[in-house]
Amino acid sequence: MAEPLKDIYHETFLSQFGEKVKAAYDEFNIEAFVNDTLDHGWDELKLKERIRRITHTLGKHLPESYDEALKVLFRIDESCVGFPYLFFPDFVEVYGQAEEHWELSMNALERFTCRSSAEFAVRPFILRSPERMMQQMVAWAQHPNEHVRRLASEGCRPRLPWGQALTIYKKDPAPLLPVLELLKEDPALYVRKSVANNLNDIAKDHPAVVLDTARRWMGHHSDTDWIIRHGCRTLIRKAHPEILSLFGYGTTDVDESLITYAHLSAEPSILSIGDSCELSYELHILEGEPVRIRIEYGIDFVKARGQTSRKLFLLSDKIVAGGAQLKGTRTHHWADLSTRRHYPGEHRITLTLNGVEVAHTVIQLH
Repeated sequence: MAEPLKDIYHETFLSQFGEKVKAAYDEFNIEAFVNDTLDHGWDELKLKERIRRITHTLGKHLPESYDEALKVLFRIDESCVGFPYLFFPDFVEVYGQAEEHWELSMNALERFTCRSSAEFAVRPFILRSPERMMQQMVAWAQHPNEHVRRLASEGCRPRLPWGQALTIYKKDPAPLLPVLELLKEDPALYVRKSVANNLNDIAKDHPAVVLDTARRWMGHHSDTDWIIRHGCRTLIRKAHPEILSLFGYGTTDVDESLITYAHLSAEPSILSIGDSCELSYELHILEGEPVRIRIEYGIDFVKARGQTSRKLFLLSDKIVAGGAQLKGTRTHHWADLSTRRHYPGEHRITLTLNGVEVAHTVIQLH
């Protein structure tokens, strides 16, 4: 089993980092820094709590002046690259939000995001001064460095995983659109993925905004078309009719089906947590023109209190000829994951075609 990500922060890492700081700031006490960081229930701290602990301990052992403390970090940041050094931008978030530090903090976030990422640290600045910060995001969206351009999009995502939610943009995403417009043909895939994820966040609260954006952007550039498709993935999974039509999927309803036959089975149908079952499906497509289809299976997972929550799993997404007969199998594992626990009970499994349920089966989990 892989070690928890939080374990990248250990005594050896802290000591080696302390040596870097000591080389730039002779008064830095490495032993005291390490001991203070590892004290007071370190083992129980989660990943982001450990990052914040390191930040606070740095604040204690670096110069009291924010300006002078940043000068120390600026002397060593080129040798502190990657995910473990998220406490560099976190230092800016914790100590640099005073009005008199604005320009210095913006420069620091721009610099540090090139080494790790400032996507989390920038969010309190947005919440404090949204209009001013979005002007900064527009400027960053035109920066020559792709890491800074990505920050312009990733930092203002309404629903950034692990990040503080930006409720103001859940309610009204309009201020985000000028930034995304500037990045919709960005040469870096790293940036384009962020733009797509931002759109996908917006789609969860304002599907009409994303639909309008998709219509305006589609067909202008192949990279932009990729962004639109990826940014609309939640709406596609939800079978949003206008989105399905936009991307050329066949539509189906109770009056006009895309299929003449559908079947789904699971073997074995009685199993224990940790076991696997094989799902088998068959679809007969209606005679006629070629049609784009998206085949998924959904599981209504039983939760701790007996309620259910559905998760969809993609089986196929392609264009098929009219009259095609499609068959396939998929092994599904019922082992617990870090992101999902399984509970005993009857689990309903559905086969969906372009978002519409066409067949189902059940398994009993013990």
